[in-house]
Amino acid sequence: MGRWRSKALPSTLWLIRFLVVLLLLLSADASPASSKTRIYVVYMGEKKHDDPSLVTASHHAALTSIFGSSKDDAQKSIVYSYKHGFSGFAAKLTETQAELLKKHPGVVTVKPNTYHQLQTTRSWDFLGLSYDQPSSSGLLKKAKYGEDVIVGVIDSGIWPESRSFDDTGYGPVPKRWKGVCEAGEAFNASNCNRKIIGARAFAADASAAALKAEYRSARDANGHGTHTASTIAGAPVRGASHRRGCLAAGLARGGAPRARLAVYKACFGSGGCGDASLTAAVDAAIHDGVDVLSLSLDGLEDPGTLHAVASGITVVFGGGNDGPVPQTISNVMPWGITVAATTMDRSFPTAITLDDGQKLVGQSLYYHNHTAASRILRDDFWAYVTNVYCDDKESLDSVNMTGQIVLCRPMRPMSTSLPPAKVFGMAKNAAIDGRAKGLILEQYSTDVLEFLLYCEGYMPCVVVDKEMALRIWSHTDTVAKISPAVSVVGSQVASPRVAAFSSRGPSPLYPAILKPDIAAPGVSILAAQGDSYVLKSGTSMACPHVSAVVALLKAVHPDWSPAMIRSAIVTTASVTDRFGVPIQADTVGTKPADPFDFGGGQIEPDRAVDTCLVYDVRPEEYLKLFSNSSTLDPASDDGSSLFYQLNLPSIAVPNLKKGSAVTVWRTVTNVGGPEDGKAAASFYWARVEAPAGVAVSVEPPGIAFSSGRRSATFKVTFMAKRSVQGGYTFGSLTWIDGGKHSVRIPIAVRTVIQDLVADAS
Repeated sequence: MGRWRSKALPSTLWLIRFLVVLLLLLSADASPASSKTRIYVVYMGEKKHDDPSLVTASHHAALTSIFGSSKDDAQKSIVYSYKHGFSGFAAKLTETQAELLKKHPGVVTVKPNTYHQLQTTRSWDFLGLSYDQPSSSGLLKKAKYGEDVIVGVIDSGIWPESRSFDDTGYGPVPKRWKGVCEAGEAFNASNCNRKIIGARAFAADASAAALKAEYRSARDANGHGTHTASTIAGAPVRGASHRRGCLAAGLARGGAPRARLAVYKACFGSGGCGDASLTAAVDAAIHDGVDVLSLSLDGLEDPGTLHAVASGITVVFGGGNDGPVPQTISNVMPWGITVAATTMDRSFPTAITLDDGQKLVGQSLYYHNHTAASRILRDDFWAYVTNVYCDDKESLDSVNMTGQIVLCRPMRPMSTSLPPAKVFGMAKNAAIDGRAKGLILEQYSTDVLEFLLYCEGYMPCVVVDKEMALRIWSHTDTVAKISPAVSVVGSQVASPRVAAFSSRGPSPLYPAILKPDIAAPGVSILAAQGDSYVLKSGTSMACPHVSAVVALLKAVHPDWSPAMIRSAIVTTASVTDRFGVPIQADTVGTKPADPFDFGGGQIEPDRAVDTCLVYDVRPEEYLKLFSNSSTLDPASDDGSSLFYQLNLPSIAVPNLKKGSAVTVWRTVTNVGGPEDGKAAASFYWARVEAPAGVAVSVEPPGIAFSSGRRSATFKVTFMAKRSVQGGYTFGSLTWIDGGKHSVRIPIAVRTVIQDLVADAS
């Protein structure tokens, strides 16, 4: 018996060990080729070595620690290696491997790869930057049209043959440029020129489905990237119009038409833009030497953009298109400029003529040279779903729409939770499937016309307000004619207004950081797409307007930091229109705009270049604060107090209790030049508009500058005058010198009784 056991034991142990190893392998799923792997983005902090190869070696070492002795597997798992402005990498890992990597001493964060969606010419004249007759003292002339400033555009690529990217008259590419023109599908080195000086594509995390209808190169299949790039730096193109029709005809150009473009394609198909590729694009842009980064994307919170700012690059984001719902603002990190979208003084009215001669007016992009006339339906074919528009397909399909103009109205009061474009989709599809002749859609806002482009080739589509819809509705068996739209420009168009789709604050992630920062035109913007020009709307279109202004400011003030440029833009913005009326925000109806709608207000480029005081922030202050973000609760009292002291050109106090004061410190730097005497001596005093229910004091109430004193620190103290669990109220603090200069920052304060409860009701 004993001898049998002594012989059997090794076999048994061998079997046990085999089973244990097998179970471990199955549970750990250690193979990089496993179907259970996914891409993770690993951040290892600031760059550790001057030699990028040493940084890459540290990435391999971290991975080898979890792959064991298999260095080949470790290297094969790497998708991107980030090594220019910061250290990190993207790799294909299992969940178990990702958890192990988090424990590696050199790793700061490990996050699964997520995907971000693209946020989707009158505007420059509207902003005072006339191309043919620029003011000699204005920003465009001072900046030499953005000469040689390099703007990086991270988006869906570019269509290089567009007339907007003609490089005629350009000098050599700036010597500081270190980027490349990367060849690929339908794109080669000759597609770059002295306007498009660099182009790269990052597709390692793009899905097979996203790549199916895409170019595997920097060429733009989507059109979004071409549109944003041409808005920023497009060369002047005369006689442009929407799809070569008659709408929005005129001069199409970028705000900084002499700037250079560096294109980074990180967005493919409808799959969005992965964190891994976006971070790789930012890392490349830091290395290449861009001055400005423009990202018309949503929800981007990767550490790469912080290191771009630390490298002196101003980063501009779109704020998102989920308005008018509060707390939807995207891209809320404090080192970037977050942009809201506004309308401008151009509209496209469309006449709807009823058979009794009555003429009503809606808005459309219908530009064909024919009209549609038929009977308007009054049967119950619209949506009959609680608090929604006509988006019940079953109800819509039950009506015979053939040859008809369909009037689509909500059965119940309009909901603020569904953006107009989403409502339109269902109605449009039903009308097309039903072979309707036209579609009239009642909406609470008519400032989003881009979705009407989906009617092209099928029927005219018109949006009308409730009054117009009711007038049509009241006529039984009415025959209507829809005429082509016309372009109307000028002071008779109420503008600017914050667009209904523009996402709103406060930020639920960082309530002590006021976002958005600024607003700019983002409705019906004409810019390049492929070989044509089209109208698009979205904060994606507002973002490049600010990016272009940043490029112009950078040309005039190359020594200004990203925070100083942001401050100049925010503190000189306008909160009233040309008639002195407070800017309105479109919601369900309209209301006076507040800082959660438009930040500091509507951008005023010529005022921004002539500012006198700026709020600067050293990049290490961001790095210090956000290096502890894993343990920081920004909504708590302690967390808020840390954010309060960032020297931002705005103040947000989310938790003000009666009986306890909140004190916020700020420092202003005098950047007034000798040409206006500010370098010698100047004096400013504070003018406060206190939020309702809040007492505000500023100490000192006045600050003096001399040739030997270029900065001054002051404190702002807030005290609640009422004990209420309430919402936010708004105000401002403006420094005035008695002359032409005023520097205004927005203020938002929420009084509370209990911690972290916004509303007691």
